[in-house]
Amino acid sequence: MDKRNIIVIGASAGGFDAIKRIVADLPADLAASIFVVWHMSANTTGILPHVLNMLGTLPATQALDGELISENHIYVAPPDRHLLLENGYIRVTRGPKENRFRPAIDPLFRSAALAYGPRVIGIELSGALDDGAAGMWAIKQQGGLAIVQDPSDAEVPSMPKTTMDAVDVDYVLPVHEIGLLLTRLVKDDVAIEEQLPANHKKMLQKEVAIAMEDSVVSRSVFNAGELTTYTCPECHGVLSALREGGRIRFRCHTGHAFTAESLLAGITENIEESLWNAIRNVQESALLLNHMGDHFAEANQAKLAAMYFRKGREAMERSVLIRKAVFSHDQPTAEEIKEQARDEHLS
Repeated sequence: MDKRNIIVIGASAGGFDAIKRIVADLPADLAASIFVVWHMSANTTGILPHVLNMLGTLPATQALDGELISENHIYVAPPDRHLLLENGYIRVTRGPKENRFRPAIDPLFRSAALAYGPRVIGIELSGALDDGAAGMWAIKQQGGLAIVQDPSDAEVPSMPKTTMDAVDVDYVLPVHEIGLLLTRLVKDDVAIEEQLPANHKKMLQKEVAIAMEDSVVSRSVFNAGELTTYTCPECHGVLSALREGGRIRFRCHTGHAFTAESLLAGITENIEESLWNAIRNVQESALLLNHMGDHFAEANQAKLAAMYFRKGREAMERSVLIRKAVFSHDQPTAEEIKEQARDEHLS
């Protein structure tokens, strides 16, 4: 019999302190390997291993590609790299972003589920949007356990809430109880047996391969879905819709992946960016029109100069209208829509 000794943790906004608290509560002889993805900027220095080492429990390092997995060790995803697991060793790649992040939680969770099945314990902590929900679904499908930080205990509850909506989680706990639970769970025996139907496992293998930078596989996954009219916020390629359980996700042919919530967030950001670009373009045209007016005024062509100045004023007026549109643009998030639906149901 094997033990539940592969622990994968995903966190985003508000998750830094949660990770620290869990690690601080673990014994030095945990007899498990821990892998952490914490959303961060690509330009950020990876400080998390240093912070965790100061706690004096388990040693923590930034994960290295090809590194052998050791027990009683914490591996942290480097900035701008996915952290993935294969049998016995680690992969660190610059595969396509998922849910607009690299590192992303879903690739770690999926790869752990594929490589270690029931031995995996997945933990979803504080964060916005819903990265990790699809990966936790894979963990559960392969017989692993799902632990979610109690949303009322999370600084940003969206990720735990979304995972609870998508997956039949095993434990919902405040973060100060998770370390003690892990200490108990890693002692449990588990039987290793095939969990997923062959077609589901094949898709899981393909999605893990995409994160490992296999561009040929990314095109086959794209073709396995249903073409949509949406375009990828990252590369502007056409998106294909993939369904798993009651959820829908999207992938483009280059490999970028989105949940519906992260796609909505990406499209919303692009709307504002496009509006600001429109303001810039209109203002530049106004400046050029006024410059041309000055030129013709100096050349004593008063009527032509006046027309250029008039068109310049009209362009500036248009830019004011677009600016008002930017400031009044309030695209609701998926979380806000869910909250409004809950409030209307209760009223």
